[in-house]
Amino acid sequence: MDFVSIRIITGDIARLVGFYERATGVRADWSTEDFAELRTPSATLAIGSTRTVALFAPGSARPADNNTVIIEFLVPDVDGVYRNLADFVPDFVTEPTTRPWGNRSLLLRDPDGNLVNFFTPVTPGAIEKFAR
Repeated sequence: MDFVSIRIITGDIARLVGFYERATGVRADWSTEDFAELRTPSATLAIGSTRTVALFAPGSARPADNNTVIIEFLVPDVDGVYRNLADFVPDFVTEPTTRPWGNRSLLLRDPDGNLVNFFTPVTPGAIEKFAR
């Protein structure tokens, strides 16, 4: 089995795709006006409009209703990401902080309120864990 992607359902797909393009530096590939994907070498972030929910099961997903998932991005310089987003993100959950497990991380919320973690391994153990 391969983990392929995580999909966010949103009421404003253009706004959310634009946010993730700016935050990650990855251009979205739009399949339709209701579905886009941001592909990286290791995972894909899919973003679908609320109109796509009915294709699966009406009412099965609601936009801006997540309080349990953290979307995480491994980046080479989390402090650089913070500087890049400082004038773009209105409210950070935490500024870059080195965590006990060896990652320096930045937590913020996307426009739909989803929690996003950008992190850079900084200790030898964390660097080894994420070595490619």
